[in-house]
Amino acid sequence: MELIIGSHVSYKKEEQMLGCVKEALSYGANTFMFYTGAPQNTVRAEIKCEKTKEALALMQEKGMELKNVIIHAPYIINLANPKTSEFAVNFLRQEMERVEKLGITKLVLHPGSHVDVSREEGIKNIIKGLNKVIDKTTKVTILLETMAGKGTECGTTFVELKQIIDGVNYNDKVGVCLDTCHIHDAGYDLSQMDEILAQFDKIIGLSKLQCIHINDSKNERSSHKDRHENIGYGCIGFENLLSILYHEKLVHVPKILETPYVDKEYPPYKFEIEEVKNKKRNDNLYEDIRNFYK
Repeated sequence: MELIIGSHVSYKKEEQMLGCVKEALSYGANTFMFYTGAPQNTVRAEIKCEKTKEALALMQEKGMELKNVIIHAPYIINLANPKTSEFAVNFLRQEMERVEKLGITKLVLHPGSHVDVSREEGIKNIIKGLNKVIDKTTKVTILLETMAGKGTECGTTFVELKQIIDGVNYNDKVGVCLDTCHIHDAGYDLSQMDEILAQFDKIIGLSKLQCIHINDSKNERSSHKDRHENIGYGCIGFENLLSILYHEKLVHVPKILETPYVDKEYPPYKFEIEEVKNKKRNDNLYEDIRNFYK
């Protein structure tokens, strides 16, 4: 089976999802992930059906499967904090409607940060929020992202994610997005991926793992800092990430790069996807990217 790999791409109000598809193709990707607007605010352009149709036609022509495309919910949605829960529920519901209108079925969500309440209370709040937006008619699957444990983040361990999933009434509509940087920073040893997957399967069930964010980490394991690094240039390492990308139990799972832009200006994804497909680290990655875009 062909590797399902893509990256974060930009969604702009003029071309919308059509622009996302074009950008992904320019990187040599066969899937992609995007926000339907800026992740830090509530500004959202009306979805243009014609652009969506053009995007779907181009995807079909190029062999991209819609089931592998991911939308990421904005960071400002925090279901764990009671002070923001009403806003979070309302905005998440709106975002789910937009995802459904685009024909996409997977929405990645950061579980939330408990801030002024206990971790246990924060988890209860997340469950309450999800039960308000998910019912038997829901077509979108919410993928809870594994978190690094920065500050008061919930969802740092598989056990916490299992608690949340078990509390949702219609939890067939809830899955997991595993982020390699995050679980490394949370304390999981990615050189032992077989053990990690066995643990995940025992606690949550591998069928729930429906997206993987592929990122290296700037920090040592258990740092709880959440600082992404380019593939093979961080503390996880190229070989460990490669073993995840090509793991036999994960072949059907979309892999999405969220690595940093070089010099905060140049997207690395075309070159990192080439590295991954060639199964060889590019020792001149930064120089090659700068030369390509200048």
